[in-house]
Amino acid sequence: MQSPLSILIRIILPLLFISCLSAKQDRRDGFKILSKVEWDALFPHINGGDSVSTPFYNYEAFVAATKRFPTFLSNTSTELQRRELAAFLATISHETGGGNEKEMASFYDYGLYYKEELTCLKGCDHYSDTTNTYFPPVNGKSYHGRGPIQLSWNYNYGLFSEQVLGNKDSLLKKPELLVNDAELSFASAIWFWITPQEPKPSCHEVMSGKWIPNQQDSLLGRKPGFGAVMNIVNGGLECGGVYSIRNKFRLQYYLAFCKKLGVNPGENLSCDGQKPYGM
Repeated sequence: MQSPLSILIRIILPLLFISCLSAKQDRRDGFKILSKVEWDALFPHINGGDSVSTPFYNYEAFVAATKRFPTFLSNTSTELQRRELAAFLATISHETGGGNEKEMASFYDYGLYYKEELTCLKGCDHYSDTTNTYFPPVNGKSYHGRGPIQLSWNYNYGLFSEQVLGNKDSLLKKPELLVNDAELSFASAIWFWITPQEPKPSCHEVMSGKWIPNQQDSLLGRKPGFGAVMNIVNGGLECGGVYSIRNKFRLQYYLAFCKKLGVNPGENLSCDGQKPYGM
């Protein structure tokens, strides 16, 4: 006859084994910095625009895309991770937002609303740089904004394709893949975020605290903080004292996401006093 203790052990051990497997699975498939519940709260109107009939953006695709880039959010400080995540989500929300300016109370809840540049649904030739012979545009293909970061121009499509897919032609020949494959679409945004393009640092380097402005940067007013991210992403239209509604909204998106994620936004939030790169 078995003792009560041995019976109890036989019952508990399998449960502990199952629990350990479940925990390992969660660590492997989950995203410790942002849960699915938090994701849903951040994007209550996700896919409400041009993919409303066939939802495109989703948490699972985002998490899968992050696994392609180990350096993304690779800070040891949880606060810096959350701050960088706020900056990243604010940036992609600004690029894909569908909020109504007359309803500012909910304006910043409309991130990931659109997946494609609406004015270019039938194609836009002005995103084809025919002088770029290494990443030449393909006749009949449009390289307008697509995906969370609204990746644009043939050279960006080609470089992303080369570095992530192993050849430049995959996206030069089929740029529409960015609105057909959600994981690849999120990957394009993370790739843009972590990849420096000289003379610019990467957005990741800025928000992770790894970027130290050189002498030229300092002379031109460039400082670590979200203001530098705005300069990297679209400085020519949003920085250097140029009044831009885009500048206002991009910064307010960041502040809104910092509040939602419970993190301090840090210093140097504006790029008004920063000279844009390339100018």
